[in-house]
Formats: sequence, C-alpha cells, structure tokens
Amino acid sequence: MTAGAPHTPLGIGLVGCGGFAEFVLDAIAGLPGLRLAAVADPSRERAAALAERHGVPALGSLDELLEREDVAAVLIATPPATHAAMATKALRAGRHVFCEKPLATTTEDAAAVADEARRAGRVLVVDHVLRYNPLLRAVQRLTERELLSPVRRFLFENDAADEDLGPDHWFWDPAHSGGIFVEHGVHFFDAARALLGSDPVSVRATAVARPGGPVDMVSADVVHPGGVLASHLHSFTHAHRAERQLMRLDHGFEETRITGWIPAYAEISAWTDEAGARRWEQLPLQLGPLLAVDGFRPHGDEQLTVHVERDAGPAGPARGRGERRTAPHHVHAVIDLGGEARKPYVYAQSVRAAMADLVRAVREGTPPAADALSGFGAVAVAEAATVAAATGREQPVIPTFPWASEGSSA
Repeated sequence: MTAGAPHTPLGIGLVGCGGFAEFVLDAIAGLPGLRLAAVADPSRERAAALAERHGVPALGSLDELLEREDVAAVLIATPPATHAAMATKALRAGRHVFCEKPLATTTEDAAAVADEARRAGRVLVVDHVLRYNPLLRAVQRLTERELLSPVRRFLFENDAADEDLGPDHWFWDPAHSGGIFVEHGVHFFDAARALLGSDPVSVRATAVARPGGPVDMVSADVVHPGGVLASHLHSFTHAHRAERQLMRLDHGFEETRITGWIPAYAEISAWTDEAGARRWEQLPLQLGPLLAVDGFRPHGDEQLTVHVERDAGPAGPARGRGERRTAPHHVHAVIDLGGEARKPYVYAQSVRAAMADLVRAVREGTPPAADALSGFGAVAVAEAATVAAATGREQPVIPTFPWASEGSSA
C-alpha cells in the first residue's frame, strides 16, 4: 500500500454530480490532507455547475478523471449498480477509492472489488457512515471498559420517508438499486457486524409490496455466532416529518436505545454494583474521549448526563441467561449530540470522518474502519436476505474471504 508524502494533499476526483455529491463535497471541504482536483458526470451541465461552485475542472466521465495525474483517489457518488465497475476501474488505474454504499449490488461483484483492492494495494473506503458516528463509537468504548456487556440482541426499526421517491425513481428498481436490503440495509447490517464483532451465520427475511406497487417494506432476522440475533426492519412508507428510527441494543443487565438512522441521541439503562455506579458517575468528565472520532468536528453542545439510583433493586444476586450478578443500583445515562435538529450536522461530520479515514489510511498504510471487507460483508448479508425473502427459506451467509486478516471482518 502506498502512502502519500506527509505534506502533499491527496488529490481526489468525484464522479457523479447529483445532489448527494454536493452534500459530500460540502462535508469534506477544508479537510486537512485532501484537495478536490476535478468532478465528472455524463451531464456536462451538472458537472459544470458543481465544478464552478468548487473551482475545479468539469469532466464528462470516470475515464477522463483517470487521465489526470493530480487525481490520486476517486470519490464514487453514482447510483448503486455502477459502483463495482467504477471502483474496479479506478483501482486498476492505481487510484484509491471512496465509494458511496453499497460497494456493489451483488456479493460476487463486491468480492471482486474487495479482491481488486487487496491486489492493487490501494485503500478503499465504503461510506458506511455509522462506523464513524460518535454514539456507536461510545457504545464500543463502553463495552471495552465493561460498563456495557457485549450486545446479545440487536434490533433496528426504520420507518423512512418515500416522499421524494416517485414511482419512476431508480430506488424502486432492483436492477439499479439492488433492492432495499442492498441499497439501504447495508448500513445496518454493517453496524450490527461492527457492534457484535462477528460475521453472521444465516438470515431469514420477509418482503412486502404496497398494493399495486413495489416492495417498500422488508424485515430480516440475522443469526450471529454465540446465539446473538440481529433483527432489521426497513420501510419506505412515511412523510419526512413522520420518519422514525430506533436501534435497540440488549446487553443483558444493560440496554442502549439509539434514535435516528443518523444517530444523534442515546439512552442507556444499566444495573450495576457500587464500583460500577461510581465509574458511571465519573463518565461525564470523559465526554470528549468517549465521543472522539478522527475527522469528526464536535459542535460543542454535546451532552452526557448520568443519574444513579442506589438500591433501586434487591441486594441479592440476580440471574439472566445463566449470568449471575450483584447489581442493586440502577443507572440512567443520556448521550445527546443535539437530537433531531443536529442530524444533518452529524451526517455531514460522519462523512467527513470517513474521508479523513481514507486520507489517514493512505498516509499511514493501515486499514480504514469501513474497508473493502466491510463493504463486502454488508452486501453478503443483504444479498442473503434478499434471496431469503424471495424464496421463503433461511439462507446461509457466505464466510469472510480466507485472505482477510484476523479481526478485519467485523
């Protein structure tokens, strides 16, 4: 893997000049170590408008981007069905890649791209923004500190908006989007893999179509090793103002509830002993390190509150799923990134952190959090869920590649 000179900004070229591209470029503007070199789109009008806004050349295709020596990395912001071919072409041309999710619309194509990145020795980051969200990082850190037990049950419910998804939108066409599990579900299949630290074993799934229309609601039950079950539901059936999302993590003696598909608010309920209660009470003093994500700029209004009710339960031991603890004290903790009002900011900063991870990985030669194997693994679960829903039969999830390094699969 090559690393750039320490003080030379990484030149990046964007392909796909739609609305999401505008969002990404605004999010990463001014990121240290990165410089936008050019943008490209088959629509010269869209390319020209975005190029003028950012003061860079407007090109007509990925091929034209790859002809430029100042383009060391390619940002792919096109519809899902194009991702695999574009990523492969960029990698073969010796470029690093930042790819909007999903990495591909099939497991076969995702595996091929992941293998291409490995053989090319180039960095590939998939825009799995939940990997770079401070709340999910906080859950991982609290688990490492043993204030939270490992997740034994993962649930996510997503009642998303279809208000901007007209009947002819490419989102509804599996040939372009891969379907809901692939186009959107990969975020949460990947989040479950990250929080559980394992690749799933099998999946059962259901898909429901609106009357006379496309599939707009899907659910999947994914089995992870150790008897851990991850349940996912996605519907695209609501007005924007009526969207609802909830991630619930069952840790046994503790529970975490995270709201928003771009998480900005979390509540934790925990039963603990006196030593644990004291550690929880000290946690607000550690807010910065707890939420820290490289490249994510806090807005300064983040809050962590902890309330401990001592002797809220009996003093004797309690048991659950074979685990015995003395835990008479109840903890209620709230981590607030600003709630729903901060969702656009948190989203943009998570994208910025993912791009910062690309820059860091190129310079230091270490793998990013949302690497090619992360992209491959999420698509593998999504494809298995799609087949399970279509056939009505439980499907195995293919194992991680044998060449994956230990610990990188999740």
